[in-house]
Amino acid sequence: MQMKHKFTKVTVCAVAAAIVLSGSGLDAAAAGTKATLPAAGLGLTLGDGSSIADVREDVKQRKEEEKKNEKETQETVTAAEKETQTQTVSSEKETQTQTALASSEKEAQTVSSQETESQTQTAEEGEGETRKESQIVEAVEPVLREAGQETSGEGDGQEQEETLIIAQVSNYVNIRDIPSTDGEIVGKLYHNSVGVLLSVEDDWYHMKSGNVEGYVKAEYFEKGEEAKRIADEVGDRIATVNTQTLKVRADASMEASVLGLVPGGEELTVLDEENGFVKVSIEEGDGWVSMEYVDLRTEYVTAESIEEERARLEKEERAKQEAKKAADAARKKLQEEERRKEEERRAKEEAAAGTEAAAPAQEAVQEPAAPVVSSDASLGAAVANYAVQFKGNPYVYGGTSLTNGADCSGFVMSVYKNFGVSLPHSSSADRSVGYGVGSLAEAQPGDIICYSGHVGIYIGGGQIVHASTEKTGIKISNANYRKILAIRRIF
Repeated sequence: MQMKHKFTKVTVCAVAAAIVLSGSGLDAAAAGTKATLPAAGLGLTLGDGSSIADVREDVKQRKEEEKKNEKETQETVTAAEKETQTQTVSSEKETQTQTALASSEKEAQTVSSQETESQTQTAEEGEGETRKESQIVEAVEPVLREAGQETSGEGDGQEQEETLIIAQVSNYVNIRDIPSTDGEIVGKLYHNSVGVLLSVEDDWYHMKSGNVEGYVKAEYFEKGEEAKRIADEVGDRIATVNTQTLKVRADASMEASVLGLVPGGEELTVLDEENGFVKVSIEEGDGWVSMEYVDLRTEYVTAESIEEERARLEKEERAKQEAKKAADAARKKLQEEERRKEEERRAKEEAAAGTEAAAPAQEAVQEPAAPVVSSDASLGAAVANYAVQFKGNPYVYGGTSLTNGADCSGFVMSVYKNFGVSLPHSSSADRSVGYGVGSLAEAQPGDIICYSGHVGIYIGGGQIVHASTEKTGIKISNANYRKILAIRRIF
């Protein structure tokens, strides 16, 4: 408004000057009011008959014309005023001020120079705050992601282990997409499964485990130091052999005597680590290997998503169907083998008895010569009975001969080969064949029992037959003489 007042004063003075130059004058009443005019301007006239009201009307019209011109040209300040405003801004913000001023002029076409200047400064401050916020987000967001793994409300000094949570349930606990029992189930955490705590919401944990992220009821979990203690107990430290043949030594020294040999790719359970060596469990006993020749990792049971559970169940079902086909083929092979043996036996009897026994023998061959294996369980028993007959035969590292010598996986492979089933020559790989059996109590004869660096065949009664060591050869042992890592069923 200050600019408009200036314009009014200039206009009045200009009119007065024009009157003086043209010889016009004010009457006595007007002459006494050169310095101070009545507020309304009533009763005063100029020498040419114009009143102050006329001047004001003229000024008003000029103002309206100015406003109209300002709207048409979208300019709110003169070049001189821009220069003045530019000079009042520091040189460091000169470019930003002009940019903001132009933006302000477009957004507010009728704003006065003071209002324009105020809006320009406000815009500058707003832009500055926006830039600051953007910088803060860029700088802090990665930290927030990392810190989000800590328990809500706990200090920055938290160690990563304290963010672990361990499921303590009889079977499993559901993971939901929201912190409510009304939430959709997105996965499951089984007993002793490990997750990472992201935040706490009332009595719910926001966590991540495996490929699953969601919410679980806090009451079913241990966290902090207790979770770390349990994790140390339930986590499996694994050493995978990365050389062709690994020598396991009696002590943590390259000069110690060799306890046993392990082929490349085998996975061994780690019992201890010190001075560049790891203590592992093998059939010959617990020994030491250099860390240089193994790859180490720790395995935990983690959450299973609904999709992963579905895929696993479908895989197990396919494995069962394949096992059924293998069992049918093995059963047929057994029957043919038994029939062939029976025919050979009858042929020998015919030859011994003479031609008079030929006709009855021919008639007898038409009858079933061997008992039919009616179930997969009895087929598994056939596998176990077949394996037991090789007890006492030698153990040979890398061997596959049931009579001349085999190692543990070579023995299992050759036994099942007799039933038309192809298995890998690796105790670690045997942990994935067939389909899983929950516990030793559920095991049936013929099942494969897997240990750290070892494998055998279950024969029932809590026992296995296996190619143990060079000292003992193929022998029978209690199935739980060592920690069982997996039980797999082929038929």
